[in-house]
Formats: sequence, structure tokens, C-alpha cells
Amino acid sequence: MALLCLPDAASREAVALLDNPDTCLIDASTAFRIADGWTYGLPELAPGQRERIRQSKRIANPGCHASAFVMLVRPLIDAGLLPADYPLSAFSLTGYSGGGKTLIQEYQAAEAGRLSAPRPYAMNMTHKHLPEMRVHGGLESSPVFNPVVGPFLKGLAVTVPLHVSRLAPGASGAMIREAYLAHYAGERFVNVMPLQDEASLDHGFFDVQGANDTNRVDLFVYGGEEQLALVARLDNLGKGAAGAAVQSMNIHLGLDEASGLAVR
Repeated sequence: MALLCLPDAASREAVALLDNPDTCLIDASTAFRIADGWTYGLPELAPGQRERIRQSKRIANPGCHASAFVMLVRPLIDAGLLPADYPLSAFSLTGYSGGGKTLIQEYQAAEAGRLSAPRPYAMNMTHKHLPEMRVHGGLESSPVFNPVVGPFLKGLAVTVPLHVSRLAPGASGAMIREAYLAHYAGERFVNVMPLQDEASLDHGFFDVQGANDTNRVDLFVYGGEEQLALVARLDNLGKGAAGAAVQSMNIHLGLDEASGLAVR
């Protein structure tokens, strides 16, 4: 088994050099996340995905933003609550480690105050995670996606706003939470939080870093009768990156899925 942590072009070159069909590759780049012959490394995606990871020799590790987005959206598509043609938007706030070593060095070397405010990016609406968000989210088109990097090392939360009137007839926040509970039943790394979970808020403010140092995803449903805010929180270096790769590795090798990973 080999884990590749390379830029897209280098990953494609490395994969092309491999001539042993028995070697399993887990690739962390965006090069193969919707490619034929590759399995998306998100075990909680849908029934049978864990077995596909176990059998596959080519596993594409999901992106951090995409993991959170897909885990919010896919269960609702599969349950018939969210139409596949819904014009979704998503907002993501993430720590600067998601930008790799260059951005980490920039933040750590920055003069006081220069990078102290959150900074929206990918303003051309072509973020590299969009293809996997569309395909593995089960959507007909990509969401309007607004990522923002914050002045903290790690932690990520994706928020997807919804108009209840555009959902399936009779849909509600409670039904969405029930769909999450059904979809993720028995999943050790997924916490479906109580509806309108006030206990997770600090005087009304949401803690983006609340899942740090774990391989956990926390799912929240906030809002009222007309509008909802769905939120997925994870550690962008954990379940959003290295933790996800280790989880897929454990599954493929037949090990305890949580081996080496922090659940709580």
C-alpha cells in the first residue's frame, strides 16, 4: 500500500509509473476524486461504500470542504428530501492549514494584524472541490461555493442554507435530522447533534474548532419553519485529510476502522 500526498500533476505521474496491480494507492490530491476506476474514500457516503473501499486498489481521499458538504447533502438526496436540481449554495470557514505548507508559513510569519481577519478566496467560483461536491453529493449542478480562510490553524465548518419551501412537501428540520440519524446509524465518526442544539453554541456563536484533534464529523440542523442552516464541522487535518486516509487504509487492510484515530 502507498499513500500519495502530492500535487495533482505529480500524483498522475506517480500513478502512471506503478506497474504492480496488487499495490493499493490512497491518493490525497484532487486528481482522481471523480475518475473512473477510483473509489471515493468516504466510507459513510452510501450503503456499500465501505466494501468498495475494502476491495479497491485505487482510493481517492476526499477534500476537506467536500467531505463536510457531501455528508450534509447526500443523505437528503438519497432520502428524497432535497431535489437533485436544488440551486444549492455553501459557505465554509476553515483554518489556514488547509492551504498547505506555503499558506501555513505565510500565516506564521505574518506581521501582527496583517492576516488577522477572515479572507474569502476562490472568488472566480472554480474551487477545486466543486466536481466531487457535485458528483458525490448527487447533484445535477455544482453549488455556489464560498470558502473563507480564518486566522487559526485548523478546524472547518461548512454551512448549507435551505428554503423549506423548495424541499420535498412536508419536509422540516426535524425530518432532515431523522434522515441523518438513519443514514449514519452505527457510524462511529459521525455525531448527529440535537435539533437547534443550543448547547453547542457559546452565547449564540458557533465553534468552528469544536471537532479538532478527532476524526469526527458533527452535523447540526438550525433554523425555523421557512429557512434552515445545515452545518457540518470537522478537523480539516483529521476527517478532512489525514484522518480520512487512515480510516480508508484501516478498512482496506481489514483492521479496526478506528485504529490510530481519535473518535472523541
